[in-house]
Amino acid sequence: MKVGVIGTGHMGENHVRTYLSLQDHCQFVGIYDHDEKRSCQIAEKYNVSQFQSLEALLQKVDAVSVAVPTEFHYDIGLTCIKYNVHMLMEKPITSTIVQAKDLNQKAINAGVKLQVGHIELYNPLITFLIKELEHSDIIGIEFHRMSPYSDRIKRVDVVKDLMIHDLYILQKIFSEKLLEFYALGKMIENTSKHAAVMIELPEGVIAQLTASFKSKRKLRTIQVLTEEALYEIDILRNEIKITRDKDIQTIHMVHDTNPLSIQLLDFINCIQQEKEPYVSGKDGIRTLLITNKIIETINSHKA
Repeated sequence: MKVGVIGTGHMGENHVRTYLSLQDHCQFVGIYDHDEKRSCQIAEKYNVSQFQSLEALLQKVDAVSVAVPTEFHYDIGLTCIKYNVHMLMEKPITSTIVQAKDLNQKAINAGVKLQVGHIELYNPLITFLIKELEHSDIIGIEFHRMSPYSDRIKRVDVVKDLMIHDLYILQKIFSEKLLEFYALGKMIENTSKHAAVMIELPEGVIAQLTASFKSKRKLRTIQVLTEEALYEIDILRNEIKITRDKDIQTIHMVHDTNPLSIQLLDFINCIQQEKEPYVSGKDGIRTLLITNKIIETINSHKA
């Protein structure tokens, strides 16, 4: 299978490097980026072909990763469909629900696979947690995802950039519709940089999510309270602690393959085997819907 990457920023470069490590599964054709200088740097760094137009790349590949700013997802996605090229679209799927629904339906009609890039769901630690909770009576779940401030996120909303990861995880654990939520946020430079959300789920389960760009250190944790146990997950340390009565079990996840490799292999396999992506366009729409509603709620408090 011939693959390429559209967008050569930080995440796009990760995709390039990872595809090149998967030569037994795909042939890497090249890259395209509107920023020719950046594209040239990546082409030279990894010794790959640099295409001068999006269309030129799409004529040569079967599938692409799209790692460009969200506002360009919809138009690039439509162009991929035009050339019958399968796509892994980095999160969020598009800027708006209207765009997301239209893009997903057109991809389905054209027989083009649309997978939404959500690397956290391919983390073995998260996979283990989701499996553990399948038959558990969950009481509450709490997420903390925080990072220090940097100029890179000056115009970035913390809900769309950080909290969206945990919203994907939440919806994989609870396939039912989210009921109600309450959200507050701190606005800086006209975007939310610290956000806290409380969500009511079916069966009376309460989920609390906190995401911040104002932390003094990076933090990625999940705590799940069930009738049987307390699960404490530290994503950065690849560690899960399970407490049952007086017994405490600590599991360190050691894995040789990085989550992006697992995600790209799954993308390739879903095309070759003609199956539904693990994170489908429909999943992307559901998560974008709640993400946008949270942002709208936070913004309304500041109006």
